[in-house]
Amino acid sequence: MTKKGKYKAAFAAVIIGLASVGIAAQQTDIYFLIKKNFSIFSKAYESVALEYVDEVDPEILMRNGIDAMLETLDPYTVMFNESQNEQSEIMSRGNYAGIGIEAGYRDGEVVVIAPVEGGPAEQVGIRAGDVIVAVDGVSTEGLQPEEVNVLTSGEIGSEVTVTIERFGLDQELDFTLTRKRIEVTNISYSGLIGENDKTGYIRLSQFGSNSSEEIRESLINLSNEADLEGLVLDLRDNPGGILQEAVGIIDKFIEPGITVVDIRGRVAEYNQTFMTREPVMFEKPIVVLMNGGSASASEVVAGALQDLDRALIIGEQSFGKGLVQIVKPLPYNTSLKITISRYYIPSGRSIQAVQYTHQGKNDVVMDVDSSRQEFKTRNGRTVFEGRGIEPDIEAGNEELSILEIALLQKGLYFDFATEYESQNSDFDYSELPDPIFEDFKKYLEENNFIYRTDSEKLLSELKAELQGVEGASDQLESLNMAIDREKLSRFEEDTPNIKRTLFLELISRYEGQSGRVKAGLRSDPEVLKALEFIYNTTDLNKLLAGE
Repeated sequence: MTKKGKYKAAFAAVIIGLASVGIAAQQTDIYFLIKKNFSIFSKAYESVALEYVDEVDPEILMRNGIDAMLETLDPYTVMFNESQNEQSEIMSRGNYAGIGIEAGYRDGEVVVIAPVEGGPAEQVGIRAGDVIVAVDGVSTEGLQPEEVNVLTSGEIGSEVTVTIERFGLDQELDFTLTRKRIEVTNISYSGLIGENDKTGYIRLSQFGSNSSEEIRESLINLSNEADLEGLVLDLRDNPGGILQEAVGIIDKFIEPGITVVDIRGRVAEYNQTFMTREPVMFEKPIVVLMNGGSASASEVVAGALQDLDRALIIGEQSFGKGLVQIVKPLPYNTSLKITISRYYIPSGRSIQAVQYTHQGKNDVVMDVDSSRQEFKTRNGRTVFEGRGIEPDIEAGNEELSILEIALLQKGLYFDFATEYESQNSDFDYSELPDPIFEDFKKYLEENNFIYRTDSEKLLSELKAELQGVEGASDQLESLNMAIDREKLSRFEEDTPNIKRTLFLELISRYEGQSGRVKAGLRSDPEVLKALEFIYNTTDLNKLLAGE
């Protein structure tokens, strides 16, 4: 080795040595700080538990302290006591007594990520994005999503009242639901759709155990039934699940050796890279449907297929949950669910929608358009980080009117269908006949159906303010008549949607949940939009090529 080479080697050794010393010092600092602050905390805790003027419960005191600490991190890092551990196990097995919702955290509020298909919440009209204000009168302010899930769970057949706020409505909505055993399946429906029944459709409700194998079996069965022209993979209202199952599903559509998701955090042992391994199973066009209830593993699948330009994404912006948790056992049958890393999909972007400051209770830095980082797909299309997964083509279902909400709230579709089924042995229609709709309208009258609009609420407040004012009664009566006309007009305007909902409720009585889904697909606007692109592969390929 030359003299110059020796100097270079020595210099490199010094640099490595200094770096090692720096890392070691950093580790020493953090362990010192942990030990120092633990000593302070334990002494303060002991003093309060033994010397505070009133006797306090040491367990409650400690739990409050731990909860307050975890609340500064993110809403998914929580401690489970013994009963919460049992509840978590029951829900993870996909079989529990509740109302069928997945609760999450968004903008400082507990929201419905997705209602379980066919569950009590979906049946009464609770939707993804609804803010859960209270459960049986207990405010959810300050509660974690897991605690709200516990409140909504209980004995089969028991009732629970959930109060929600919905975007665009001024009034809170109360829903009284009967708890039932919730059995969540991975694939809730699989079949052929389209004018010629040559497009495969798979609705995946969750990423539970064996879901990737179930997708494989569904693809084989659909391919045996028809020469498929394409596939619609429906991930709407799918709150996620097991990451490995998501990777296994992506593997059916992407060639081997491609990185589809990285999970990265502070601790190296938790970092993992997931790659495709299998030969491509399905090569025809794919459209993925998603909405605001599509979260976590759903976003990994949709995002990876988007980044690799393998599928067209249609629908709404996804939820934006890109944080990974593990459950660490703690003493005395407690456990800690802790966020340990983030998901990163093929373009290099994270799917997490918000960043937490760790300065206060779930304080967040909201996504700001000006600070959103650009990434590129395999074909060079621009995609963004910081808002979950954004669709290539925006489409979404219309918001329900207050009339439609009231009909669902009061269970009138359900009750009418029950009565109709008891009196009729069959229901062989492709759409709701007018005579049956007229019977439904009479049913509403007989049951004294009423609902209150925002206008009526304002009029009621106005009446109270103008009570005793001379000449006000005539004006108020005129307003009241105008509201009645508005409600009549609203019923006529909502008639197509009411007829569709009633038709699907009746279909479910005679053909089950799968029959309901199949009938609903024929008029589902997002499915129809997906079929447009399956039929016109030139437009689909141009979009994926970034042209």
